[in-house]
Amino acid sequence: MIIKTAVAALSCAAILSFAPLAPVQADDDRPYRVLSLSGTGEVKARPDTASISSGVVSNAKTAQQALAANSAAMNKLFRELKAAGIADRDLQTQNFSIAPQYEPYDPKNPVPQHERIIGYQVSNGVTVRVRDLDKLGRLIDQMTTAGANRMGGISFYVDKTDNLLEEARRKAMADVRRKADLYADGLGVKLKRVLTIKESVSRPGPQPRRAMGVMSMAKSGAREAAPVAAGEQSLSIRLSVTWELD
Repeated sequence: MIIKTAVAALSCAAILSFAPLAPVQADDDRPYRVLSLSGTGEVKARPDTASISSGVVSNAKTAQQALAANSAAMNKLFRELKAAGIADRDLQTQNFSIAPQYEPYDPKNPVPQHERIIGYQVSNGVTVRVRDLDKLGRLIDQMTTAGANRMGGISFYVDKTDNLLEEARRKAMADVRRKADLYADGLGVKLKRVLTIKESVSRPGPQPRRAMGVMSMAKSGAREAAPVAAGEQSLSIRLSVTWELD
């Protein structure tokens, strides 16, 4: 009767998250009761790294001409990136392609002109990891000035997470212990040893942001750095702890 009265005094939300006091068989064949609860710790941090998806698209009458033009533009882009302090390990080529370009289909003309090749397009992409976000806006301007005519977007993420996750663990442990003390006090029992601890980590991936207006800025010759905002991200730890009860 004492246990039923204490449980009724707790909120519905707390009761739903409460694991029943189930008997568990001990090593010496004596059953004991356990309490299993979960706690969450969350920390917010400003991203410290950005990933830019960019590249060059070139068109020409022949595949060789398109490739030569694209290679020249990409080499210039790489020189600009390295001059800006981007290390080789932070550059990665992606989505390289050579594709024929066909004459547009004309429904009024029975001749299958849309099957006739009128040129070639070479596309070469590069993913750039930027570790100094204060230079990000200016770097985008430098890339477009150097010849980048394709910008897929920008992704932000937290690269250095060790200290942040340690803080989240402390918060998660305090949260689950607070709940355990509340239940133990309400049920008139005492917490003994911890039987199990399980941890799950929520670590968000890169958060995409569109780099709007970058192409028009480069064409107009504007030298003002492209505006970018990194925002903040959340990292969380969820702990599931089981106590033996006295």
